[in-house]
Amino acid sequence: MAKILLFDLETAPCVTYSWGLYNEITSMDFVEEDWYVLCWAAKWLGEKKIMSEGLYSKGSGDKRIMEKLWKLFDEADIIIAHNAAKFDVKKANTRFIANGMTLPSPPKVIDTLIVARKNFAFTSNRLGDLGEFLGLGKKLDTGGFQLWKDCMQGDMKAWKKMVRYCKGDVKLLEKVYLKLRPFDRKHPNIGVYDGEAKCVCGSKKLQKRGFAVTNAGKYQRYQCQKCGAWCKGKTTLFEKGVGKSLTANV
Repeated sequence: MAKILLFDLETAPCVTYSWGLYNEITSMDFVEEDWYVLCWAAKWLGEKKIMSEGLYSKGSGDKRIMEKLWKLFDEADIIIAHNAAKFDVKKANTRFIANGMTLPSPPKVIDTLIVARKNFAFTSNRLGDLGEFLGLGKKLDTGGFQLWKDCMQGDMKAWKKMVRYCKGDVKLLEKVYLKLRPFDRKHPNIGVYDGEAKCVCGSKKLQKRGFAVTNAGKYQRYQCQKCGAWCKGKTTLFEKGVGKSLTANV
């Protein structure tokens, strides 16, 4: 069975010198303190436990918490985050290499922000707005940037609130992911991890529903009776031994 990890991380901002010009940082000479990871939260899909780690102290030494996130990445077949491609995965990799770690075993990456933008026309694709629009809940209120500043100063109450906020994001992320998943035509084929024909949701309840025609041939098409996602057979109907070896959504 595929191991699917949902995660979120929060970072400190760069502390820089500025003359008030846009995008002024052209050299590290301007940077008094570089960004680092304040905390992260993660959970395995379908499990109740939400794991988390925070610095809980003043300073940028995030090696301890990044080593623990590295182990989860290394174990995962698929990782999921909102804005994973441009933020979370790149930020995690940056702190991995900064702390002397190698690249974990490369998982497949699902970015729910990309899924939302590609398949829908939501007025806002922010995680909290998607949660509210879809009736799934909303993000916890941080109170604004002051929370980040208080964490950077070592305020323990702020740290606890920050980690709680991060864990709340992961809980909401799972709900949004599950809601959007049947529409994601690029979703990895879950069945290949255990050699069975399955929908992206892991269900085997597939009903034949017409055919999918491509330049390569004609394929049996199926619809999942659990989540409604569509998929097709891998073998053309012109070949012998047609079975339920499925691709992802069609």
